[in-house]
Parts: sequence; C-alpha cells; structure tokens
Amino acid sequence: MRKLKESRALSFAVIAIIYIIATVAGVAIYRMLDLSWWLSLLVADIAATVVTFVFSVIFGNASVYDPYWSVQPPVILIAFAVGKDLNFLGVMLIFAVSFWGIRLTANWAYTFGNLTHQDWRYTMLHEQTGVFYPIINFVGIHMVPTLVVYGCILPAVYALREGLTANAGSIFFLCLSVASATMQGIADIEMHKYQHNRTTKFIRTGLWKYSRHPNYLGEILMWWGVALAVVCTAPEAFYLCAGAVANTVLFFSVSIPMADGRQSHKEGFAEYKKQTRMLLPIKK
Repeated sequence: MRKLKESRALSFAVIAIIYIIATVAGVAIYRMLDLSWWLSLLVADIAATVVTFVFSVIFGNASVYDPYWSVQPPVILIAFAVGKDLNFLGVMLIFAVSFWGIRLTANWAYTFGNLTHQDWRYTMLHEQTGVFYPIINFVGIHMVPTLVVYGCILPAVYALREGLTANAGSIFFLCLSVASATMQGIADIEMHKYQHNRTTKFIRTGLWKYSRHPNYLGEILMWWGVALAVVCTAPEAFYLCAGAVANTVLFFSVSIPMADGRQSHKEGFAEYKKQTRMLLPIKK
C-alpha cells in the first residue's frame, strides 16, 4: 500500500478507478429510483460521495475527494444532456460548466503529488477534532461540499430538462461564468509561478495585487453566472439561486477564513490584509 501511495502514476490510476466506480454507482442508483428527478439526482450524488468517502478512509487520505468538486458538475450535466436535442442555452451551459470543470481538474492534477499528500486543511481539522474527525471528515469534508455543488449545478440541469431558451440576460451571465473560470485559471497560474520563485512573503502581483483570493472570487461568480443565466429565462425558478447562495456562504464562512488564518502568522500580514481587499478590489 505504501509503495502504491508514493507512486504518482499509480495514485492517478487509483483516483481514476475510484471515480469510475463512484460514477457507475451514482448512475445505477439514479436509474433504480422512482422519484422526482431532482431527488433521484440528490440521492445518487450522495451515494457517489459515500463511495468516494469509503475509499478516502481505506487510503487514509481525505484528499481522495478533492477532484469531486470539479468532476461532479460536468458529469451530471452531460449525463442529462445525452439523447436530448440541445438548443443554444443548453450548449452554452454545458460549455461553461465543462470549461470550468476541465480547468479546475487540470489544476488539481498539476498540484497532485500522490496519495501520501493530504490537503493541509484536512490535516489541521484532524489535529483539532481528534476522535471526532471521522464525523468531520464525512460531513464537513465530503457531504457538505457535495450538497453545495449539487445546488450549484441544479439550475443548469433544470434548464436542460425544461428546454429553456436563451435571452440577452442568460447569454450575459454565461459569459460571466466563462470569464470567471478564466480568471480562476489566470490566478492559479500566477500562484504557481510565485510558489516556484518565491521572493516575498505574500503574492502581490497580477490579480493577487488587487484581491487576496481572486480564485475564490472566480468560483463564486462562476456559479452566480450559471444560476442567474437560468433565472433570466425562467424567473419563476428564482429558488434555484439557493446553490449559488450556499456556495458564497461556504467561501465566506469557511474557505476564506481558513486561508487567511493560515497566512496570519506571517510577519506583515496585518499590513498586507489592510492593503489588499479580500475579494473585490474596491476601496472603502
């Protein structure tokens, strides 16, 4: 097991197999259920997450779940698109979500070492929660993100099922989603360059000159773009913005505080925080 986890190639192969198994399990359960489509999808999504969780326990590494965030939405959307006559809005939604998912998964693959490496946040949670970590692992690390991204992709699935058509508003917001995913990619590339040639304690160049978390800003705007694109063409489905709301709350309440907390021990952080806005480069 140790040699397998230390091999980057074998670790990639293991992750791929795990996600194939999770996908097959999710599809099988969805087809078995005789429920409303959104409820069947929810149960299937949870089942796929449970499969991923089991393997994360087997390998003693919660980061087995990391690609799920970016793999889940394109897989779900494409699965619902199979066999349908897609209109312009449907094609645009699949393009925006797939572009986002491929880019984010590629970034994960670039930073993935092997199965011995675990995200620092999970290790910190393990140290802080002790015997309660298995619960935190299942609920906080696996299930909550799954439910949030499920909510984020729901508007796009709804649009495909209902055959909604595009208008000026939906096109604008889908362009926002693509631009946001592109911004995330630029921010990640800038961060990788900084980490390879670190000369300052904090990255202060490119997008990071104006925002402490441009990648998080892109993630938030990505899903608001998808939700509002659908609501523009179906205002009665305003409730589908719930996923984008939950995603925003997740970043403001968990991701950003944890990232800033990790940086706060560095000398000069208070000044850096004062000079660089959290998300939007807007002066007080």
